[in-house]
Amino acid sequence: MPELRRGVAYGVAAYAIWGLTPLYWPLLEPSGAVEILAHRMVWSLVVVAALLAVRRRWSWIRELTGRQVLLLAIAAIVVSVNWGVYIYAVNSGHVVDASLGYFINPLVNVLFGIMIFGERLRTGQWVAVGLGTLAVAVLTYGYGQPPWIALVLAFTFGIYGVVKKKARVEGTESLAVETLVMLLPAVVYLGTLHASGEGTFGRYGLGHALLVAGAGVVTALPLIFFTIAALSIPLSLVGLLQYIAPILQFLCGVLIAHETMPPSRWAGFCIVWLALAVFTWDTLRAARNARLAREAEPATV
Repeated sequence: MPELRRGVAYGVAAYAIWGLTPLYWPLLEPSGAVEILAHRMVWSLVVVAALLAVRRRWSWIRELTGRQVLLLAIAAIVVSVNWGVYIYAVNSGHVVDASLGYFINPLVNVLFGIMIFGERLRTGQWVAVGLGTLAVAVLTYGYGQPPWIALVLAFTFGIYGVVKKKARVEGTESLAVETLVMLLPAVVYLGTLHASGEGTFGRYGLGHALLVAGAGVVTALPLIFFTIAALSIPLSLVGLLQYIAPILQFLCGVLIAHETMPPSRWAGFCIVWLALAVFTWDTLRAARNARLAREAEPATV
């Protein structure tokens, strides 16, 4: 039980940090989304390297295969697109759209499970995916165009998850490789930006510089917390905790950023929430049935 409570605490902390980042990125203005993203790559590597140094764990480097490095390089590119779009969405007044992306991400993961891993869907999962598709159609009608921010965030994070699943490298070590892959492009971009006089780091006081550097902590800390949680609690519980982040993002967008919510957007979100309710119910029921089946096995021997 203490292990379960510890895992839940770390899981809640991880998703709460992710959910509250819409309050953090505006503090970095006038830095642009790409500049913030580049600093995130640089400072995340500093944080991860420090953690690995404290743990004195370097043997994993020799154990990496070429395939794993390639997969993590792909993951680095995909998650950079995800973070870049997310930061842009927050700083341009589209926090609600960003939250939508992470609300529909579980449904995108189900689709990837079918297309990539050949998984067979249960009836409840099919219903959830159908409702998710309907929600996107309703939002497309309301916007006059597809909700591209939400779709990009949902699919890039889904692809990131698939690639990380195939790479099979632990969280901190994986983040170290990912940030190392993107370090050179980030440093070149930042160097070019500052050489042209357009860089903001150090030009707006020590406080702003520390906040920009803090982007590395904001990235690395929740990932480490998430890794601890994932190793301590059932995946079904992790699946429930993941809704904390988009719920907090949605509340930030509506209550703090005061983004408009016309009826068509409320309708789309309500359908998404219904889809997630069906998806969660089906997941919990399947987990319960599997547990009961395991418990019954000794009695049938």
